[in-house]
Amino acid sequence: MHKTLVVVDKPYKHLEIDIDVIHFDQYLAEYPKKNEPKVRVINLCDTQHYLSKGYYCSLLAEARKHHVLPSVNTINDLRDTITETELPTQPLPKNTTAGKQTNKIILFIYFGWTELSQYKKLASKLFSRFPVPILQITLMVDATISIKAIQRIGFSRLNKSQRELFLQKLLEFTSATWRQNKPNKRYRWEMAILVNPDETFPPSDKQAIKHLIKAADKLGIYAETITAKHENQIAEYDALFIRETTKIDHHSYRLARKAEQEGLVVIDDSSSILRCCNKVFLHDAFTYQNVPALKSIIISSQSNEDIETIEAQFHYPMILKIPESAFSQGVFKITGRDMLQTKLAEIFSQSALVLIQEYLYTDFDWRIGILNGRPIYACKYFMAQGHWQIYNHASQRNLSGKSQTLPTFETPKIVLDTAIKAAGVVGNGLYGVDIKQKGNRAYVIEVNDNPNIDHKIEDAYLGDELYTIIMAEFARRLNERGN
Repeated sequence: MHKTLVVVDKPYKHLEIDIDVIHFDQYLAEYPKKNEPKVRVINLCDTQHYLSKGYYCSLLAEARKHHVLPSVNTINDLRDTITETELPTQPLPKNTTAGKQTNKIILFIYFGWTELSQYKKLASKLFSRFPVPILQITLMVDATISIKAIQRIGFSRLNKSQRELFLQKLLEFTSATWRQNKPNKRYRWEMAILVNPDETFPPSDKQAIKHLIKAADKLGIYAETITAKHENQIAEYDALFIRETTKIDHHSYRLARKAEQEGLVVIDDSSSILRCCNKVFLHDAFTYQNVPALKSIIISSQSNEDIETIEAQFHYPMILKIPESAFSQGVFKITGRDMLQTKLAEIFSQSALVLIQEYLYTDFDWRIGILNGRPIYACKYFMAQGHWQIYNHASQRNLSGKSQTLPTFETPKIVLDTAIKAAGVVGNGLYGVDIKQKGNRAYVIEVNDNPNIDHKIEDAYLGDELYTIIMAEFARRLNERGN
């Protein structure tokens, strides 16, 4: 559980809000306290001057292991000279009058919110770049919008109406974003589970997420779902479990990096995302570390010579892959030269490299779940009806094939050994290793970070035990990290 403190420059009358409001001298003299819960500090003191009370408030909070908004780094960032290229851009809103005359606008932003609705996106971007309670922005508006000044101001510099509005946003921020309404049970750790409610193919369905939260609870971990909009609050947690499809140029990767920098236990970590999301890395790694995989090559152009090289090494049909793809998207079965040339041109418009892979049809692909080098589940994913892949995105009725979950001890040893070796190339996180088996040979297709864990599919054999195994690994890593 957390306790939230709001620190102001001096005592104020009539601050009747349901949060502890103290002045700086109290914070200096009375904290830290023995046996206090985790403390979060919202520093509303003026920080414009170096070594001011506001500066020392954030500095002391960090020394006392209190999570503080704004951080000392953010205060220093705002004191430095900021070039226009470092700031978010904003197109001219439709309802803004622009002409020859330049208009100057002073914008107040409270926790990423502003009264002027046409600047809502800009306010949100600036709060993401500079997470502070109150920002004052000077805009110059003519044919375009440019930011001429940005500064963090203290609560004492707001007028009465601004203070009332700010306090309203403060309450919304602390209740919704900093989650004050938690159960009374005491937890040793807190975990954020990153999800995207709008995702078409999430790595875990809602039922699986509920089971994960329940398993965490039994191990002393308070787990709750967050979305990308909570990025600035990630330091509030001890662990991050990513249950949204990951990409490199994406908030999932940035959030993993930020969480690691804050000292959180993260699954899957940014290195795993980087390695798994790009099939070029996996191809090279499998080659150099002798992981049995389907024959593949990487090309960077589609000259006649390249086409002849491809045809000399592969028979039709063959597989073309965009290096970054997921859920069978960006993967194409090529049946002839004309199709090969067309698809290469299409992919090269998006990517500098293309992966060519031999085609091997099987009725199903193995998916072996590996956590910290240990197999935790084994599934057979059957091909979608009338299709050569597990997912058929062109079909509305038969989008995916059936699945069968087996105990790992009933899974062929060659499949398990190959999966463990392939996962070891990537790291010690949670991976789904896709394998094709032909007789007594196993071939790795790819290693997926953030693999599917869905209710009644991957958990069909172990049930709740699967979720407990995952959360127990988090607990082990949190114990190793220490409080």
